Amino acid sequence: MPNHFHVIWRVSNYIVPSDFQRDLLKFTARELISHIRKTGGELALEPLYVGTKDRTFQVWKRNSMVVDLFTEKFINQKLEYIHDNPCQPHWLLAKHPVEYRFSSARFHESEVDEFGIMSHVDDL
Repeated sequence: MPNHFHVIWRVSNYIVPSDFQRDLLKFTARELISHIRKTGGELALEPLYVGTKDRTFQVWKRNSMVVDLFTEKFINQKLEYIHDNPCQPHWLLAKHPVEYRFSSARFHESEVDEFGIMSHVDDL
């Protein structure tokens, strides 16, 4: 999707999930800002400008949605939703989930892990 992403993760018992989420969002925001700055210049950052006390740019919504996945049925339901999301009429990013480059659907169907970060939900 052009304006958000979905991820299913499992953190080790000694990691606080909210800390992991904070760090993930902070890291990815910095990387995205750096990439935009390098490829499009400062003007390309203008849509992200907020100029608040604690930040100049805002990449992610302040309260990202987090859903705890407790049952296998619920995990599979969310995984199917994630895989089907790029195919929704308002996105039209792919006709079939495996066609969307940034989807784990291709990995689940073919075992090809182009990014080196995929695992099956059964392995989580």
